[in-house]
Formats: sequence, C-alpha cells, structure tokens
Amino acid sequence: MKTRTLAYIWGTLFVLCVTLGFIPEPVGFWKFLSVLCAVLFFAPAVWLAIRASRHQNRTLMLQLIRLSAFSLGLTLVVLVLNFLCVTAGEGLGNFLYGVLVVVSTPMICSHFWVGSLFAWACLLFFSLFQLKDIPKEKKQTTKKQ
Repeated sequence: MKTRTLAYIWGTLFVLCVTLGFIPEPVGFWKFLSVLCAVLFFAPAVWLAIRASRHQNRTLMLQLIRLSAFSLGLTLVVLVLNFLCVTAGEGLGNFLYGVLVVVSTPMICSHFWVGSLFAWACLLFFSLFQLKDIPKEKKQTTKKQ
C-alpha cells in the first residue's frame, strides 16, 4: 500500500474518532464502534513507521515524531488547563473539552485514556529509535512507495 493511501486512511480514522469522541456516554453499538475505531486508529501509523524504517525515509519518520509529540504535548497542556479552569465556568470547560477531543484523538473516543496515551508514546519512541538508524544524507529515491 502506498504511503499516501495509508495517510488518507489514518486521516479518515482521525475524523471518525473525533466525531465519535463527541458522543456523550455512548452505549451498545456506538461504544463498540468508538473502541474499534480507536484501536484501528494506530494501525496505519504503525504501518507508516515500519515503512519509513524499511525505506530509510527520514522525512516520514520525522513527521511521525512531530505528530506524536504534538498530540502528547497538547494533551498534557489541555488537561492541565482543564483542571486549572475548573471554577472558570461551563463554557470554558466545554471549549477545553472539545479541544481535548481533537488534540488527543483517539483518547476520548476509546474510553481508555491510558491506552491511547501509551500508544502515542510507543509510536513516538519507536520512531525516535528508528530515526537514529536512518542516515541524514540519504537521498530519497523517486520510486513511488
């Protein structure tokens, strides 16, 4: 499968997880779908990381590192802001929760916060460890991946 196709699949799963993350207290089929999408969310990412490692694609590996670090960092910031603004009002709380649903995808959708954070951290560290084995001066081939 091409890198671009995997990226589109990952983006589609992102949108689906964000959408399902806004459903309050899902039950039955919706909860099953939320958890399933949250688990499937990381499959294209892992596939992209393995592909970048095999093809020595430093650019793709750096993108995965940035996305993982961005998600983990913003999740931390928004969670802390959410706790600090507990007395600020319902409107701000709802806004910060909405931001949290987007930046921490699929954390809210999965209903198992620690699992999602752990998966983002695993993707980050796998990408970091694989990046050191990719030479900096390696020219990217023009062959379609």
